[in-house]
Amino acid sequence: MTSASLLLVEDDPALSELLEFRFTREGYRVRTTADGDEALLLAEEDVPDLVILDWMIEGTSGIEVCRRLRREKSTAHVPIIMLTAREAEDDRIRGLDTGADDYLTKPFSPRELLARVSAVMRRIRPALAGEAIEVGDIRLDPVAHKVERAGKELQLGPTEYRLLKFFMESPDRVFSRGQLLDGVWGTGSDIELRTVDVHIRRLRKAIEMDGLNDPVRTVRSAGYAFQAR
Repeated sequence: MTSASLLLVEDDPALSELLEFRFTREGYRVRTTADGDEALLLAEEDVPDLVILDWMIEGTSGIEVCRRLRREKSTAHVPIIMLTAREAEDDRIRGLDTGADDYLTKPFSPRELLARVSAVMRRIRPALAGEAIEVGDIRLDPVAHKVERAGKELQLGPTEYRLLKFFMESPDRVFSRGQLLDGVWGTGSDIELRTVDVHIRRLRKAIEMDGLNDPVRTVRSAGYAFQAR
């Protein structure tokens, strides 16, 4: 398995150098920049497996970089961990609402950031390597294009398959209809938001089994999540 690639966007030279050293020593391939505009170009040229993104950077702000990465089909699924000195709760919420997967307030321990990145990589690595993804009693094999639940093969349409795979790559995370639309159909899609609900119903029906719970959770006023437990 190839080493994971990280894009580190941090304008503090000392911190950037320290983090690059620590992650390189752990086997990651690291590219660094202090500039938001360059970060977007680097992500477009070679899509990273994960982005570590400072809020306050040169050029385009970190929050806008996060927003643009989420808009692009090629980077819409890339996990983003934001770093910031901001401590206010509304700033943390704004970062997460923009699409960040995690949030770390400065000052922080590099060991904590390493641990958080490792946790994210353990979650997404099977999908990156083409290995089977298992969440609860559901197993998805992206190579064989096969889905099983409790050992029984399921029949899913192509859209329901992509929707399930998208969910299983980020178990327990709540996605809005817009995020699901961008992630499964693509940012240039003309599909209406209500179409997401139709395919959610089809997915639920396809994976439904007597005596087993519905892993697709509706989160009122927010969207949907795939329950790992």
